[in-house]
Amino acid sequence: MTVVPALTRGQQRNRRVVFGWLLLGLAAYALLPWYYPQNLTVWRSLPGIFGGSDTASGLVQASIHGKPWLWTGLAGLLAAAIAWRMPASRTQGWLLTLGAGLGLAGLLASGFTIGARGWSFEVFDGWFGELAQGQFGIGLGGAFALLALLMLMGAGIARLGYFRGDLFVAGAVVLCGALLALFVALPVGKSLIGAFFDDGGSVSLAALAERLVHERVWGLGCLAGGVRCGVAWNTLFLALLTASGTTVMGTLIALMAERGNQRLAGPLNVLALLPIITPPFVVGLGLILLFGRAGLVNQVLEWAFGIVPTRWFYGWLGIWLAQMFAFTPIAFMIMRGVVQGISPSLEEAAQTLRASRLQTFTTVTLPLMKPGLANAFLVGFIESIADFGNPVIVGGQYSVLSTDIFFAIVGAQYDQGRAASLALILTAFALTVFFIQQKVLGRRSYTTVTGKGDAGMAMPLPDRVRRLTLGVAVPWLLFTVVVYVFAFIGGFVQTWGRDYTPTLAHFRTAFDLQWGTHGLVWAGTAWNSLFTTVRLAAIAAPICASIGLLISWLLARTQFVGQRAFEFGALLAFAIPGTVLGVSYILAFNVPPFELTGTALIIVLCFIFRNLPVGVRAGTASFKQLDKNLDEASTMLRAGTATTLRRVVLPLLKPALVAALVYSFVRSMTTVSAVIFLVTAENELATTYIIGRVGNGDYGVALAYCTVLIVLMSAITALIQVVVGERRLGRRKQA
Repeated sequence: MTVVPALTRGQQRNRRVVFGWLLLGLAAYALLPWYYPQNLTVWRSLPGIFGGSDTASGLVQASIHGKPWLWTGLAGLLAAAIAWRMPASRTQGWLLTLGAGLGLAGLLASGFTIGARGWSFEVFDGWFGELAQGQFGIGLGGAFALLALLMLMGAGIARLGYFRGDLFVAGAVVLCGALLALFVALPVGKSLIGAFFDDGGSVSLAALAERLVHERVWGLGCLAGGVRCGVAWNTLFLALLTASGTTVMGTLIALMAERGNQRLAGPLNVLALLPIITPPFVVGLGLILLFGRAGLVNQVLEWAFGIVPTRWFYGWLGIWLAQMFAFTPIAFMIMRGVVQGISPSLEEAAQTLRASRLQTFTTVTLPLMKPGLANAFLVGFIESIADFGNPVIVGGQYSVLSTDIFFAIVGAQYDQGRAASLALILTAFALTVFFIQQKVLGRRSYTTVTGKGDAGMAMPLPDRVRRLTLGVAVPWLLFTVVVYVFAFIGGFVQTWGRDYTPTLAHFRTAFDLQWGTHGLVWAGTAWNSLFTTVRLAAIAAPICASIGLLISWLLARTQFVGQRAFEFGALLAFAIPGTVLGVSYILAFNVPPFELTGTALIIVLCFIFRNLPVGVRAGTASFKQLDKNLDEASTMLRAGTATTLRRVVLPLLKPALVAALVYSFVRSMTTVSAVIFLVTAENELATTYIIGRVGNGDYGVALAYCTVLIVLMSAITALIQVVVGERRLGRRKQA
């Protein structure tokens, strides 16, 4: 008699996981509407899963409504069910991988080639004949079936011995890779591929070369006495300047907050984060009120010295200053978590060997901050080259790639090929800096949080460094206060520039509340856009933070083929201007199989993947400080990978989690360019409402709305800090 060995605890857990995904896929086929309902909400379409062609489930669609291509996905699930009955082996792995993979490929192939009117490409009409009917974009049933097949394929890959046989790691890599391919690579690829087509729609490398080497792109006329240089050089110069400035300023503020006067930590955190919770045009308006031709500085210079006001502020200086205000908080949030994670025991060891505080700082503290510095520089660089709002407001005649792309798309010329060519250059810049950063960091270890006892006391800043932080960071923060005072005072006066009578009329217009016969009435014109924005941002923020930290964990703790491409895919959304990303989403998701244009879901997806890179970089910087022995110790105690990630690693990543949550939420609340083409009358956002008011010259209501947004986001940011909490590392405090 053959004795069947008992399954281990891990094997039992893996079988339950595979069975759960298998059950989800079968339920999606049988009990959920396969296609996205055209004239109904999702919930109202659920009762019709056994009825009409618009609301029927995948099983009914394939068997009754003439959609035989849907059988491929069901066949993949049945193959996975057969594999689940088999013992854990490579044979089971091959059956899971091939079965789920073929089912996934069949559904995706039919989805991209069959549209609402039949074949999406005319060549298929000649090959297979015309289809009697087409199909719409997938709905809940199709989405969950694709997800189940994807995860079953990941389980099969793990069964084949990849990813050390860990189902969680394999599934996470496959899922995150699929999300990046679908919501980053696919739309960006659709927008960039236009660079290879000429005006007649034919593939032409000559047209691409002509656009790439044009004088307006790479010209050096400014060095030979000309008026301007090419937009590529302008963008590169500005990005390097901004990345360097934001990294230095963010580091100084982080050192002051964590190692300086503890009484200043609270105010420093508030002032440093103020620019990031502000709509982008508010900072530009405040700077114009200060340094514009009719600004306060020019008026004082004219009154005191007789200097005629000019437009000296508009250009690279104005853009750089505005970007410094906008992106320094990102560097601060990244660097604050890095400074917190530096082990004081290493600094104490250096001082025990008679090193001075300055020597300790330069030889121990600063080198341990290297990953954070590199990540802050990379994010600052990519943010700068992709920035659109600041160059439009204060750029004047100083052109950059993002503004040229915008005007190529929405201007009178409408040259999509030129816009795609310029976007290729932006991507090349981002890719170059990414690989330089990888080369600089190399494979060195920066681990400082090991799990061992560490009751050391953080070393006070050396006198020179402390004076530098006070002399540079404090004036910058005070300058921040001045800019915001000038920007927001416009919401409390009757008419800026003519009538400075204090009033709250603008707030009443936007946020009036009245009592009617049926109770409270939200009478203000801005309530609808505010509620919509908060709801969509609240949905996107935790998803964005979770995916970002999961990707950073995969990059820090696993090795797999294509890891570099995987990491760059997570950063690619920042390398593309928001306007181009918005247009890319329309091009990619306006037709089956993912027909999302006009829905709130496409806005949420744009929020998630536009803001994803900050969570990835913040998590990567923190993971480089965590010793892998922490993970291994948990694994040796028979904890699964998911349990280790949730109970051991995640509590040590609270600074990175806060950075990802705060940034993704507030940027979703304040983004403009990425969603300007995605909003509809039903899904109006706060920023589009404000832009509409500015376009009508109603600056008072626009600034009043910005004031309300800042107060609201400040409260939500504080709530996130309280809910997530601080990372506890068991260290003594300064006396």
